Amino acid sequence: MKIAIVQEWIISVGGSDKVVKAILDVFPEADIYTLVAKKEICDELGINYNKVSTSIIQNLPFGVSKHRMYLPLFPYAVEQFDLREYDIVISSSHAVAKGVLTKATQLHISYCHSPIRYCWDMYQEYLIEANLTKGIKSFFTRLVLHSIRKWDVLSSNRVDYFISNSNNVKKRIKKTYRREATTIYPNIDIDGFKYSDKKEDFYLTCSRLVGYKKVGTIVEAFNLMPNKTLIVIGDGPDFKKIQKIANSNIKLLGYQSFEILRDYMQRARAFVFAANEDFGMIPLESQASGTPVIAYGVGGSLETVINGETGVYFYEQSPVAIKKAVEYFEQIEKSLDYQKIRKHAEKFSEERFKREMKSFVENKYQEFITEV
Repeated sequence: MKIAIVQEWIISVGGSDKVVKAILDVFPEADIYTLVAKKEICDELGINYNKVSTSIIQNLPFGVSKHRMYLPLFPYAVEQFDLREYDIVISSSHAVAKGVLTKATQLHISYCHSPIRYCWDMYQEYLIEANLTKGIKSFFTRLVLHSIRKWDVLSSNRVDYFISNSNNVKKRIKKTYRREATTIYPNIDIDGFKYSDKKEDFYLTCSRLVGYKKVGTIVEAFNLMPNKTLIVIGDGPDFKKIQKIANSNIKLLGYQSFEILRDYMQRARAFVFAANEDFGMIPLESQASGTPVIAYGVGGSLETVINGETGVYFYEQSPVAIKKAVEYFEQIEKSLDYQKIRKHAEKFSEERFKREMKSFVENKYQEFITEV
């Protein structure tokens, strides 16, 4: 069977990119189609760039570096991929990848990281963060997103089977597309993180510094706790804004290599996670290091962090709620079993993901060709 893998873009080493690489490991002869790609990122992921086909956006001005400004073209661009020669199409989709065109004789399985968040459940937050609540730019942005919403629902009918990356996303797929999905948790490189039960007296957070990740809120919480040290790893549009509000007990390190992040992660007293994520890989990477997580208790965190065993929850994205969670964590800290935290993370291993994906695709293909 000949397989194509479709991904929105390959321009950084993020969670969805690691999923694509793991799927490629399961089906190494597959070809990859994506809107835009960087060769150096493909090299870093271990993807053969010669097997990657890109869309028309790749060759437009700033098509790679500022691909998001071509959002209105995304649906059109993804529909131009010629996939007629493939038996199976696997889309890794958080935006438009699932919208590729296939024939009735082709099986299309979509690994859905989420319906398009800035069109659906984070629509209002996106407009606020982008300062697009009023004016002519707001009007045209809303018009574009309205159009994409309609296309998004329409294109969901092109998928034969949905896989959700969490039960949280499974509910969103049901709400948005009225389709059922099977949850297969994404791959976590458990072996890439070193377990340690020797913790030092600092807290850690790591994220791209954008509004919805709520790193600024974490920093504000630690401003209220001047006797506690917070290390912030990551870069992004909000870096300078967060830097301005951070007190001396907070250290912003900017972007750091994986090796440095891993070192901080295994030594941290706890990892603080305040985003409402679809799934959230980094809390599991922390737990793979034996490090507990202080997490916002909604969304993907409810499936990756066990309250009172591998970390603690807070239920408001506010400095006071985070402060109270840190204080509660310190009360129960001695009762936590670091080995148990590591064991929990191992349930989300890359080997498990590859095994489940292989089984799902092969079983559904056998059913499909029998029906055809």
